[in-house]
Amino acid sequence: MTSREEPTLPSFLQWTAAGRIIVFVLAATSIWCLLAEMYGLMDMRSFFFAILVPATGLLYGLAVLDRLEGDRRLWRAVLIGTVAGLAGAAAYDIFRLPFVFSSAWGLDAIGVPQMDLFKVFPRFGAMILGQPLDQGAYSLEAYLAGWAYHFSNGATFGVMFAAIAAGAREAFAAVRQFEWRQVAWAVVMAAGIELCLLASPYASFFDLELSPRFVTITLVAHLVFGIGLGLAFAAQAKEWRLAGL
Repeated sequence: MTSREEPTLPSFLQWTAAGRIIVFVLAATSIWCLLAEMYGLMDMRSFFFAILVPATGLLYGLAVLDRLEGDRRLWRAVLIGTVAGLAGAAAYDIFRLPFVFSSAWGLDAIGVPQMDLFKVFPRFGAMILGQPLDQGAYSLEAYLAGWAYHFSNGATFGVMFAAIAAGAREAFAAVRQFEWRQVAWAVVMAAGIELCLLASPYASFFDLELSPRFVTITLVAHLVFGIGLGLAFAAQAKEWRLAGL
């Protein structure tokens, strides 16, 4: 880049409306990978290698290109969205740990139900690796691939949030004060994700029982994801002083 004031990239490859659409579409391929399988459009393994991997490389390659030749707003938005999404995913999983290990930790004695909330992760990995969906014992590779895919969803949801809720300039104006509206929008997005999953074949596809208890806990978990995402995003936007870019 010749100077920060004179980016050499075309506008559609920067943090403009067109650039944000491109970023959103590329990031969305992570969750579309699973949706394509559930709706019978393409098997997850084929989608993963033919679409998700190249799209992810293009997304972060575009971010690096903007850092080198653009005004760096797209670069920072993608980076902040990624970190915030991972933070939200970590909060989401930590919230669910007491339910997953209720019996082992003795929490069932105080009424915390034992629930296998992580059962879908090795199944994600099995589909990516081309293995049978239902197995008696999943391989280590299936667990690793499944958990990696789970966190890729978290990271890309964060990038999608940046493209949607942070598209306007004021969304990056958290220079002198903490932006609580970012947290509110992230919670709304997280609730929307949960509602979309409930309306999709997700539960039947993975043989999950949609009991009131399950729905309540998963909904609260997604709200926790939204809070974690929003808090991390707002804190980073303030730290990086994006309004000045």
